[in-house]
Amino acid sequence: MKNRIVRGIAGSFILISLLLAVYVNLNWLWFTAFVGVNLLQSSITKWCLLDTILEKFGITE
Repeated sequence: MKNRIVRGIAGSFILISLLLAVYVNLNWLWFTAFVGVNLLQSSITKWCLLDTILEKFGITE
């Protein structure tokens, strides 16, 4: 369940920031890059900040 939430939030952030880059300002692409770097970092280190946040809210599985 937690993996689905993390992937859903990351995918939503990417799509929203792309829409904001198209319709508001291209600087929103920096947010897209930030999310991508965090996804890459979590695949290498097996640590994700959103996992930690979800655990504090009681979502452990």
